[in-house]
Amino acid sequence: MSVTEKIRQCHPALTALRRDIHAHPELAFEEHRTAELVARRLEALGVEVHRGLGGTGVVGVLKAGRSLRAIGLRADMDALPIQERNDFAHVSQHAGCMHACGHDGHTTMLLGAAEVLSVHPDFDGTAYFIFQPAEEGEGGADAMVDDGLFDRFPMASIFGMHNWPGLPAGQFAVHDGPVMASADRFDIEIRGQGAHGAMPHLGTDSIIAGAALVQTLQTVVSRTLDPLDSAVVSVTQFHAGEAYNVIPDRAKLCGTVRAFSAAVQDRIEATISRIGEGVAASHGVSVEVDYRRGYPPTINTADEAALCAAVAGSLPGARVLTDLPPSMGAEDFAFYLRHKPGCYVWIGNGPGEGGCTLHNPHYDFNDAIIPFGVAYWVELVRRLLPKA
Repeated sequence: MSVTEKIRQCHPALTALRRDIHAHPELAFEEHRTAELVARRLEALGVEVHRGLGGTGVVGVLKAGRSLRAIGLRADMDALPIQERNDFAHVSQHAGCMHACGHDGHTTMLLGAAEVLSVHPDFDGTAYFIFQPAEEGEGGADAMVDDGLFDRFPMASIFGMHNWPGLPAGQFAVHDGPVMASADRFDIEIRGQGAHGAMPHLGTDSIIAGAALVQTLQTVVSRTLDPLDSAVVSVTQFHAGEAYNVIPDRAKLCGTVRAFSAAVQDRIEATISRIGEGVAASHGVSVEVDYRRGYPPTINTADEAALCAAVAGSLPGARVLTDLPPSMGAEDFAFYLRHKPGCYVWIGNGPGEGGCTLHNPHYDFNDAIIPFGVAYWVELVRRLLPKA
């Protein structure tokens, strides 16, 4: 049986598996059922299994031939704290939790690749199948690195894949350089002097200062960055006051910053602090800025991006796009790329209509793309670990 026939044969079972995972979503670092399902399936294939990396992560090890070359393939397993609004048979059975980003599909496609490669070990070296917890904002990738991922499983490079609604099924997007942005957070506390709402002259208004700060922060990107440097500064929360007739003594702003380089992150952080100081001085309040770095930018390395584009382009029925703009969304695969060369690609999930977009309560992974994802992983292993 050829690889193509094996993938076709596996498709119905993989679809059922994907829907089972979708029906039983688990949040960051709580992926116990999913991790055990992954581990047992790998063991049934004869793949060496290591549990518990980064908390609930699983690593499968498949060796063929005698080469010492090794690569890593990563899928994420966690779900999101969203109440699902679908009504199909595999809808989430856990209230307030759903696979709204397709990690159920990512896990399934990598398991499918492990199954195909275990039957057709047409490569020379070691493939590490990395099933990662807690991608959704909790930094599971960093946790796996801290837990010795690259020390225990020495790989030359690492690769990731994410479904992309709006990109037609059968298409892949590969970026040479930035593909996803950084994700920093800030909290700004404004302290004034409270007063009666009818006697504002007796206090210093934290709300007025906060409003001025929100407005001035809109100039960070438009007036302090090079126009060719893409970035986003968004104030997403404004908390102040509890009564109609009281000017509160404190207000708090929260928000996110996105960028594609550390230099831009540095510039934005310094500018937000400077603006805070200026607003404080002009409004007679005190301003305290707490700026926290989160996920770094996800930046593909050139050689690996070129290889991945070639691999995706070689798949029957597939098409590769190399000119799509990167996304201001963030991805903790970036932590791996701080240590190893690699590439993170997008696989088309089909039309993003009717609410079928990432992090939407009506989202569902497109099972029709499973064969494309499995074939991509299999061919990537064969290209990077070729037989002599």
